[in-house]
Amino acid sequence: MEVFFIFLTSHRLLSYTDHTQRQRLLIFLPGVCLSCPALYQFPVGKPHPVDGERHMQGGVWLYEIKCAYQKGGYVMTVGVEKPEDLAQKDLARLVVDMFHRIMVHHTLWFCQVEYQMGMKKALGVQKDAWTNSYAIQMKRLAEIFGFQIEDGIPKILLDMPREALLRLMGDISKNWLAGDGVWFQAVESQYGIWDAKRCNDSCWTRFSPFEAWSIKQFLGLPEEAGIEGLKKALQFRLYARINVQSIIDEKPNSIVFQMNDCRVQAARKRRGLEDYPCKSAGLVEYSSFAETIDGRIKTMCIGCPPDTHPEEWFCAWRFTLPE
Repeated sequence: MEVFFIFLTSHRLLSYTDHTQRQRLLIFLPGVCLSCPALYQFPVGKPHPVDGERHMQGGVWLYEIKCAYQKGGYVMTVGVEKPEDLAQKDLARLVVDMFHRIMVHHTLWFCQVEYQMGMKKALGVQKDAWTNSYAIQMKRLAEIFGFQIEDGIPKILLDMPREALLRLMGDISKNWLAGDGVWFQAVESQYGIWDAKRCNDSCWTRFSPFEAWSIKQFLGLPEEAGIEGLKKALQFRLYARINVQSIIDEKPNSIVFQMNDCRVQAARKRRGLEDYPCKSAGLVEYSSFAETIDGRIKTMCIGCPPDTHPEEWFCAWRFTLPE
């Protein structure tokens, strides 16, 4: 495999220069329309790296181009009709893409069951679907990559030191938050901040009860877990691994939850920016989380940006179990 540079010089002619910048060939590609914007997005005369193979024929080097790419992703393929035609690097990229499809398909199934049958039934179905899907996929991946499974858990995780596992949990949580921010920025860059904020708030109406349900299943909490169950569940959120939070016992049936250091807001503060106005998302995030842990719990916002708040916390919430 060699890397060349491609120049679009006309609708049907390509010019190549190798890495020495000395050799330049014009190649006619019969039957290929290079003006098709869906496949070829190259400005005329501007170089783009290309993966290809060259073959000697009749004393002339003929170049078979596999794919061309630019910064930000691949934009064309030539002579590739099926995965078996791909170069090694592109085969590996396709595998990663297939993992992505599986994740999105799993999520879309949940979304559609929730849409058709409601959140409560969707969570019940999710329990069976995830349990069975995890077992099938992990067994196959273990066989492919050669790792052992013990009690349904990859043994490499079981053998990791506790400190390393705790660090891993923090890193996973950071990746989760980064993904959340990437989605927000992607919507914002194309449609503006208010559409991004609307999508963000709506996302929390789904994710927060799901996370509460997932934690509830993991901890084996009862249907009505009460204030004590909520206190425990709040310590197992993804946010708990990357933010600094505290819980104050007000009464036997009431607690105050404070987010003392928020990774997102602290980053904005370091950059001299105002707090991100997250109250609209927080109202659905915390209330739906608490209600999933125990449907009787009531949530009240003490303060959350754009509200003014003291230095010791960014947002604070009161959870009460009516007597």
